[in-house]
Amino acid sequence: MEIERKYLIDVLPSNLEDYPFHRIEQAYLCTAPVIRIRRQDDDYILTYKGKGMMIREEYNLPLTAEAYAHLLSKADGNILTKKRYLIPLTHELKIELDLFEGKFAGLQMAEVEFPDEESANAFTPPDWFGREVTYDPAYHNSNMSQCR
Repeated sequence: MEIERKYLIDVLPSNLEDYPFHRIEQAYLCTAPVIRIRRQDDDYILTYKGKGMMIREEYNLPLTAEAYAHLLSKADGNILTKKRYLIPLTHELKIELDLFEGKFAGLQMAEVEFPDEESANAFTPPDWFGREVTYDPAYHNSNMSQCR
């Protein structure tokens, strides 16, 4: 189960270079249900996501580089690329800050994943977070992959 809230970011933290990051490329084989392939640095993953906005099923399976390349050629729509910074928030929570590249260059979005719905609903975002887009389907990566 994935429980997360998403926010647009207008102003980046000044010490961003202090945090680790991943290079991510992802594409979608299907958007209903969501079936995604992702290259994260040197790892390759196939993901299924169920319906939902803040809470939904999520299953990940490893792929080989060869399988990823084969499936990438079958993907629909835009291939999304981004740099994802991992920023600790509390001892339980971290911010995944995505700086999009390519077609969506300039888009900056933060996600925070939670252990349960209660903590997600009680969350107060840091001051540098902008507008919440958890319930705005336009900011689901699967929908972004279908934008012309």
